[in-house]
Amino acid sequence: MPLTLAKLPPLDLVRGFVAVGRRMSITQAAQDLHVTQSAVSRQIRSLEAHLGVPLLKRGFRSVSFTPEGAQLFRLADPWLSELAELSAQWRTPGRRLPITVTTTIGVASLWLLPRLGAFQAAHPDIDVRVAADNRVMDLDREGVDIAIRYCTADQVGEAAQWLFGEAVLPVAHPALHLTRLDPRTLPEQVLLEFDDPTRPWLQWESWLQARGLDRLRPRSMLRFNQYDQVVQAALAGHGVALGRQALIAPMLAEGRLQAVGGEAAGDTPLAYWLVRNPRRPSAQADIVADWLRHQARAAAG
Repeated sequence: MPLTLAKLPPLDLVRGFVAVGRRMSITQAAQDLHVTQSAVSRQIRSLEAHLGVPLLKRGFRSVSFTPEGAQLFRLADPWLSELAELSAQWRTPGRRLPITVTTTIGVASLWLLPRLGAFQAAHPDIDVRVAADNRVMDLDREGVDIAIRYCTADQVGEAAQWLFGEAVLPVAHPALHLTRLDPRTLPEQVLLEFDDPTRPWLQWESWLQARGLDRLRPRSMLRFNQYDQVVQAALAGHGVALGRQALIAPMLAEGRLQAVGGEAAGDTPLAYWLVRNPRRPSAQADIVADWLRHQARAAAG
């Protein structure tokens, strides 16, 4: 046996450490592994003794990584996830593993999910799992094949592919009979606000200020912490929203929403990017990625 393999720590010890790292709790890790809390604690100490470095800092009812522990977790967690998927596939012949796509909650709800029915009809042999999350998920650690990132160009790697840009315009339900926002109409309107100050181009203050309307007050404002809620409120006729054109294009085309004067402003710093996980290549992931690129081109065309 090669020397490097002889010096590897036992798999059970690494598994116990990863279980703790995923939960940041020895108690919850023990529940996941169906063993006692003391058994998990012994595994961690044995692994630390084997490696000769501390892996966890233990506090009162809490644990955290040491620098060495964080490094080991980044390496071991995705490896164990891949091993678990492979063993599950072998234990269940013919079992299909889904292609996991992650994106923000708003993009998943407004852009991706309405299109998945067409994908399933065209590719019934491919299962897709949607992981909607506003945090930037680690593709390796969380078993993700494809990500649609909403960010600037310098926040994605060179291998990322541009899908479409961001353009914003006011929209409302046709029942409001509103064609433009100006000093006469604005004070009568309810404005629907995406309550996220890190996205000023999606907030009314920036839009109104750029058009010299910031001294006027709308009738009222409704605020939402998720962007898809803003769009749903606009569809219900509750007020005027700042619509992200790429996400609401079908609603505009179908007449469920209408633009409220002017052209879309496209000077926002973010765009939508397709990011592949190079550690999870497969023919099925290639098909899903090609389909996403086609959908983006079709929406833009």
